[in-house]
Amino acid sequence: MNFFKKLKESLKKTSEKFTKGIDEVFNKSKPQAEILQDIEDILIQADVGINFVEEFRKNIANKKYSKEELTKENFFQAIAQEIEEILIPLQKDFFSTKHNKPTVVLICGVNGVGKTTTIGKLCKKLKDQGNKIIVGAADTFRAAAIDQLELWCQKISVEIVKSDIGSDPASVAFKSFEYAKKNNADYCVIDTAGRLQNKKNLMEEFSKIIRVLKKIDNDAPHETILVLDATTGQNAINQIEEFKKITPITGIIMTKLDGTAKGGILVAIAKQFKIPIYAIGIGEKEEDLDNFIAKDFVQAFIKN
Repeated sequence: MNFFKKLKESLKKTSEKFTKGIDEVFNKSKPQAEILQDIEDILIQADVGINFVEEFRKNIANKKYSKEELTKENFFQAIAQEIEEILIPLQKDFFSTKHNKPTVVLICGVNGVGKTTTIGKLCKKLKDQGNKIIVGAADTFRAAAIDQLELWCQKISVEIVKSDIGSDPASVAFKSFEYAKKNNADYCVIDTAGRLQNKKNLMEEFSKIIRVLKKIDNDAPHETILVLDATTGQNAINQIEEFKKITPITGIIMTKLDGTAKGGILVAIAKQFKIPIYAIGIGEKEEDLDNFIAKDFVQAFIKN
């Protein structure tokens, strides 16, 4: 099964719920104002965000469709176009972009979003393109995080730099980058902790990691990728706001689109933050992560 087919399957819950709601709206004879209100409610339920919903409703109203013209087909065409206009500028091919050597990729995200699995899949994709990868296990507060990362590295045959539980994360990040440089690696991918409940400590930890990386290369980290879980819905927006206070985010990877009926959260995030979307994850297998393609996403989201 190719990735687009998997994406359509993953967004099936979202698409079916969305399409069913729209079908019900247009299958009944209602005044235009009532149709627009019902559409607004369905869009909010799909988690596309209040900013997008308000702007979309205004745009539809400004087009001044007659009762005969405001059809289901017109609606789907209009919403697909508006979502594409938001997402296409943020579609960035991380995997074919030329980077420094070694490129330091800092991976952040709260615990439970699928960060370790995403690192494994990301590294597998980079390795398949002929790159040499070094992974740094700088989430030193959870034994499970290091163990899981090590299992992934063994599975895809890439080297890992790690230390004992409770070690200084910045020290692991420094050693990882140093080792990557010495061994002529193309990428140094560094896992980090995600304990947002202790924001002060996390902020200090990230600041220290970035400071020590800059001792080796003033431009490091070259990429800081935030991993988000689609099933958390609007909570993903809170996570972006908190991590942006800690460090600039260069790109987003969205996971678990296969586990939610609210895949529209990606639209809300794009509309509000305008951060590039690098990739999406739709399963647990090595190949279940690929570039974000806006048109494919919209087609799977709007029509299934």
